[in-house]
Amino acid sequence: MSGWNADNSAGALEAGSITLVEGSSFCISSANGDIRPGNPHGVFDEDTRILSGWTLTVNGQPVEPLTVKLKEPYRALFAGRVPNADGHADTPLIVERLREVGVGILERITIRNYSPLSVPCVVALGISADFADLFEVKEARFRRRWKKHREAHKNGLTIQAAWHELRKGTTVSAPGAEASREGVTYHLVIPPHGVWSTSLSVVPSGDDAGPGGQFVRPDEDSLSPRDQRKLEWVARIPVLKLGSSSIERTLRRSYDDLGALRIQDPAHPDRIVVAAGAPWFMTLFGRDALWASLMALPVDPSLAFGTLQTLADRQGSVVDAMSEEEPGKILHEVRFGVSSGLALGGKSAYYGSVDATPLFVALFGEVSRWGFSSDAVTALLPNVDRALDWIRGYGDRDGDGFVEYSRLNDRGLINQGWKDSWDGVNFADGTLAEPPIALCEVQAYVYGAYLSRSWLAYDAGDVALAAEYRDLAAQLKERFNAEFWLPERGYYAVALDGNKRPVDACTSNMGHCLLFGIVDDDKAPLVAKRLMSKEMFSGWGVRTLATDMGAYNPVSYHNGSVWPHDNAIIAAGLLRYGFKEHVQRISTALLETAEYSGGRLPELFCGFDREHFDEPVPYPTACSPQAWAATTPIMLIKTLMGYYADVARGGLWMDPAIPESYGDLHITNAPMADGRITIDISGSKVRVEGLPPGMRLHLGVRPRASELAERAKGARRP
Repeated sequence: MSGWNADNSAGALEAGSITLVEGSSFCISSANGDIRPGNPHGVFDEDTRILSGWTLTVNGQPVEPLTVKLKEPYRALFAGRVPNADGHADTPLIVERLREVGVGILERITIRNYSPLSVPCVVALGISADFADLFEVKEARFRRRWKKHREAHKNGLTIQAAWHELRKGTTVSAPGAEASREGVTYHLVIPPHGVWSTSLSVVPSGDDAGPGGQFVRPDEDSLSPRDQRKLEWVARIPVLKLGSSSIERTLRRSYDDLGALRIQDPAHPDRIVVAAGAPWFMTLFGRDALWASLMALPVDPSLAFGTLQTLADRQGSVVDAMSEEEPGKILHEVRFGVSSGLALGGKSAYYGSVDATPLFVALFGEVSRWGFSSDAVTALLPNVDRALDWIRGYGDRDGDGFVEYSRLNDRGLINQGWKDSWDGVNFADGTLAEPPIALCEVQAYVYGAYLSRSWLAYDAGDVALAAEYRDLAAQLKERFNAEFWLPERGYYAVALDGNKRPVDACTSNMGHCLLFGIVDDDKAPLVAKRLMSKEMFSGWGVRTLATDMGAYNPVSYHNGSVWPHDNAIIAAGLLRYGFKEHVQRISTALLETAEYSGGRLPELFCGFDREHFDEPVPYPTACSPQAWAATTPIMLIKTLMGYYADVARGGLWMDPAIPESYGDLHITNAPMADGRITIDISGSKVRVEGLPPGMRLHLGVRPRASELAERAKGARRP
């Protein structure tokens, strides 16, 4: 996950913490459902904690947790029991808390009495709201001191707060409760074998609160807005059937998580983008949104187009050293309502990313092939060209043809590629690389961006521009293979440092280079061999750093852990060069990993060898759900299908390499241009129904961008 700096443990959650997420809102609680003050718990809406305390007691006793059932990414059922005050082991009172997250929370508390006697109960909820911003909670550094006013009313409690000119508030609705400034209380008697139940809601109020009234459902039996939103999402995405029920479950979990992580562009509610991940990254991250939407293209291409439009609107326009904004640059992250003393760059938008800009261009190249209107595509071309200007100007400050980074202030990210922890780029002996740093995968992204622009120009009939970017790509590839390749080691350097020395650690980054095609054909077998070596492949996936490197640590964030999205990119890159067995091995390992976490892949997990640990070892602060991880199974299956669409060229390409153990694949409602198609794959046999007029199925590999660019030589149109 992007956004980590020196301390990845800040904001670490206790074991058993439960995270619910819906759009830009999320809730973190303990296993019994309590939100405990003093912990990194809470209900958050647009990066502000609107509820910091929500503790339930029955007859003065906290609820002892029994189990939690995650019904949806945004809804969970907590089950617990009320301990006996007399010390007896068994208790007749069982408590259920059904919680749903939206713009706030809805919670239904039910207490069941399994005793033959009536049981008097005092049910109390302690309630607090500190309105801390997300960075204050995550880093446990609280800078704003709000002046608060708490007011109890007939059906609940209102907490209002002021800080300078800013106003925020939280409204708790608890019909039938006795309200005080500290919380709400119910006095009741539950009859023998009886049930008592009540519903409460918590919504934000204040200057910038959203439409909280829309959060509450009309009645208990009706669909909530979250359920309705999910149904609308399900109606527009593919339905997948697979012979392997466990893999099918993982794909469905990915669909659910991806649906819950969708957020709206506040300025354009019709545009949907993907938040990076829960709990600390429920907002727009450039790199994360670009990768996630690229990986999810077969499920919903509109996510990619909405991402491009939203990032284009926020594209850099000025030079600002604090936020690291530069003309044409694509942002790293956006935050809402956070204190400037803690936000990266001191502003709501921070631009410290070296790879988001070339990825923006590369994604645009892919999206342009998916059948969006020519006017919509053309409208984004000026943003694409400004991004390319940044690549060739600000991105390559020394004019050596490589894009490098060096942070512009001491509050920005030290490392600005996807491995953005402070120690994420190092030599084979463990020594840290000094900036400016040119990462190997960034050069691959730039290569992909140049080729994308070349074929876009070629399609538009601009042969001169097509040739310009074709030649830039060819020159970059030649220089890259000359300066990054380590012949004595048989792999690519992860980077060039500030003195143009190859940073010789063996990392997973070179797998990204395979995907974009910058790797010379004669070097690809050596790269594949190294990636699948015992030093790199743990049995659960490819490690970020080889075990024979000085900085290797299986429980590090970027120096030996396994990241699912990284592996999905590597698998797609290996397939590009024909290594189908390696692709099958990586895909199977990751999909097996998901089985150990209810079908949901985490952001990352530890890099221990499978021979030593027969289950994947969780990484303590991994985000879950997380956009990259949610889209990983989608990209793995897409890769194994050999699935590539190019509506502009009138074709759908399939070259299946699905392992026999997965069984037959049947997909309906798959988006394609303005229509929906059905796909059946059994072994090497492929059948597609419903292709739009003018499109046809091709068995084999789609022409690559480099091939299309080559056709520009001496020709005006394809």
